[in-house]
Amino acid sequence: MVSGKLGRRTLTSLIAGAMATQAVAQDSTRASQERSCGRDVSRFCKPVMDAGDMVILSCLQQNRAKISQACQKVLKDNGV
Repeated sequence: MVSGKLGRRTLTSLIAGAMATQAVAQDSTRASQERSCGRDVSRFCKPVMDAGDMVILSCLQQNRAKISQACQKVLKDNGV
């Protein structure tokens, strides 16, 4: 049990720090995925690049046989 103002502040700081760490990890993962598929998106999906993530994902799936191994791994690792 956390008691007093100092204890609550410490707990709040720990929770906020954990959430920030998770957000940074997610941003890092997304950046890595974008690097892995960026060239493939530019090459095969350029006409739909501004149409949103789901349209780009659909385009990558349609061109799966042509995309890089790194991008194929990203799709597979994300259950696509």
